[in-house]
Amino acid sequence: MVVPLEMGWRQLLFENWPIDPAVMDAHLPNELEADVYDGSAWLSIVPFTNVAVRPAGVPESLGIRLPELNVRTYVTHAGVPSVYFFSLDAQGVSSVLGARLFYHLPYYYARIALGRTDGRVTFSSRRRHPGARPAQYEGTYWPTGDPFSAPSDPFGEFLVERYRFYTEAQDGSIRYTDVEHEPWTLYPAAAEIETNTLFSAHGFAEPNADPVSYYSPGLDVVASRSTRL
Repeated sequence: MVVPLEMGWRQLLFENWPIDPAVMDAHLPNELEADVYDGSAWLSIVPFTNVAVRPAGVPESLGIRLPELNVRTYVTHAGVPSVYFFSLDAQGVSSVLGARLFYHLPYYYARIALGRTDGRVTFSSRRRHPGARPAQYEGTYWPTGDPFSAPSDPFGEFLVERYRFYTEAQDGSIRYTDVEHEPWTLYPAAAEIETNTLFSAHGFAEPNADPVSYYSPGLDVVASRSTRL
């Protein structure tokens, strides 16, 4: 039996691009529907690092660090606002294999480097997963304004205050995981992205609009077992 996980999500950038809802729906499983804000679906790229990843109940000191890069969007099913993951690139081979096998998550092995200098986070990722489409992302990001609680901002709440994640397993089934955490604290953010091939890797055209970006120092999370829809 797969147990729930505890972890911390740290130094996150949420880059968010508006997408035509019909285009997004064409990329989603039939069971899910694109969630819309201001008339658009939203495609997000989220670089960050996991810290102290471990089975629930295990001491934090025994957890592992796992830099990660997500491509995700926002969906609903049965009226529940949720996240759908297109991919999760991560550094650790054993962690990627475990997440694929036991949690049915679309993880891909990547070489990832993350650092922090003078309040700015540098992040680079190059996918190395056998048989997967190549994907590369490299840039620097940082907060630019005052912090605010995501539930106090309609768009911030739409993007991050979601407590169920959906994925499509290798057998074609739809799986979901519920998460528990405190409300997000966000900052307006800026980013200088030198390389980003994640859109084409997932069959999306390059967006015409600039992204709306937020930074968060992070929070602690408990993730449930993966459940078949």
